[in-house]
Amino acid sequence: MTCPWCEFAADPAALHAHLGETHGDEVRFSERNGKVFYQIVCPICDARYEHLVRKAARDPEFLAGFARQIQMVALDMLVHHLMAEHEMADEPGTGE
Repeated sequence: MTCPWCEFAADPAALHAHLGETHGDEVRFSERNGKVFYQIVCPICDARYEHLVRKAARDPEFLAGFARQIQMVALDMLVHHLMAEHEMADEPGTGE
């Protein structure tokens, strides 16, 4: 699989680790109506995955302590999306 943001190519597990190390900032956090959400957007098709962070509403410190783990969950969703929707090729730079 090829990283959708750069030329890195590896198996899904190594791609997931790469995304966390290099592109974790692609996971966005937002607040609406007192609730906190995380979101990841596919750079290929602009599909958005957003999920409520339930504990963050009750505990303001939760996000500070668990942001990295939440990023990894979102990036895992992206890897699965890339495999299912884009059938990512093994060759770097193909994007499909």
